[in-house]
Amino acid sequence: MLTAVFSLAGALVFGAADFLGGLAAKRVSSVLVTAVAALTGFVLLAVAAPFLGGDWNPDDVFWGVVSGIAGAIAISLLYACLAIGPMSILSPLTAVVSAVVPMVWGLVVGGERFAALGYWALGLALVAVVLVGFVPERGAVRPSLRGILMAVGSGVAIGTFFVTIDQTSEESGVVPLVLNRGVTAVIMFAAVGVLALLAARRRERMPRPANLGAAAAPARSTATAAGVRLAIACGAVDVTANGLLLIGIRAGDLSVAAVLGAMYPAGTILLAALVLKERIAPVQWAGLVLALVAAGMLALA
Repeated sequence: MLTAVFSLAGALVFGAADFLGGLAAKRVSSVLVTAVAALTGFVLLAVAAPFLGGDWNPDDVFWGVVSGIAGAIAISLLYACLAIGPMSILSPLTAVVSAVVPMVWGLVVGGERFAALGYWALGLALVAVVLVGFVPERGAVRPSLRGILMAVGSGVAIGTFFVTIDQTSEESGVVPLVLNRGVTAVIMFAAVGVLALLAARRRERMPRPANLGAAAAPARSTATAAGVRLAIACGAVDVTANGLLLIGIRAGDLSVAAVLGAMYPAGTILLAALVLKERIAPVQWAGLVLALVAAGMLALA
């Protein structure tokens, strides 16, 4: 029961973090958004860690670092594939793959077993993920092979995050998440530095008129400040989602937590409808209802 509740709650909160991250990425680069969000999460967890407790044993430290590497790869590929589009196909593809990888790991490697109701529920949850995300866009185009490969890669990396976090002990508390956010922040800020260096070299080769740059500077500064603030909010929400999913994973089976955790597009869609007044299609409502039904079935199983 706890696994279903916390995993589904974590998925919805993750969706909120993606929503904030998407808004921030419209103002600054997605790499910078990821870096700032990761750093925010690291700071919050570092402050909370002494109160929440956790043992720093070598195995948990190792898996926390590996999960941080997987997280950096996952988010980088996710933003990259969504930028290529179409989002209505690539986003749910990522979610489905992210659910399948740990589900297969849990059932094949971890030796997890369910009653017949549990297997039906897992299948129903995967259908729900597809229905929530697969909404045909007006004039949508077929995804490119590059976009598909990036989406699959992102899904595998997200699934790897679930698997690596599942390897940590309950005695470690939030230590793996502290390492996860710290490693991701280091990797992403290093990427920001490399991209900034490359951009500076390009500007040296193709200098722009001085008056044009001065005129555009205030607008760029305002957009950057707004983007950073949104990225900070994204990081705070994201770390909350990580905590909920950690509880869900440790409370029960990895395969259940992963499938319900893959419902994160639902949170993004609901917020887009409430804040941006975007329309939720009937097929998406059907997916949300199926997700709740699957969560109840998994709790019973």
